[in-house]
Amino acid sequence: MDEQTETMTISNRSDFALWAIERAKAIVSEEGGNLAIATRDHGEDEIAASANALGQAIVDALLEVFDGLMQE
Repeated sequence: MDEQTETMTISNRSDFALWAIERAKAIVSEEGGNLAIATRDHGEDEIAASANALGQAIVDALLEVFDGLMQE
């Protein structure tokens, strides 16, 4: 996956909310499709792995923001 890092200044709660919405959309489009495919075509192990990948992507995004906030 090619990932570009885009810098955004979050100066208030609204900025953070907008960022979170856009990031959530990106995560669901990237990882959610794999989960949908797994539920149709594979067993429980594949579903669990896809669900874990979706959850990990969310955790990674939240930690990314936290780390960015801690630099200030």
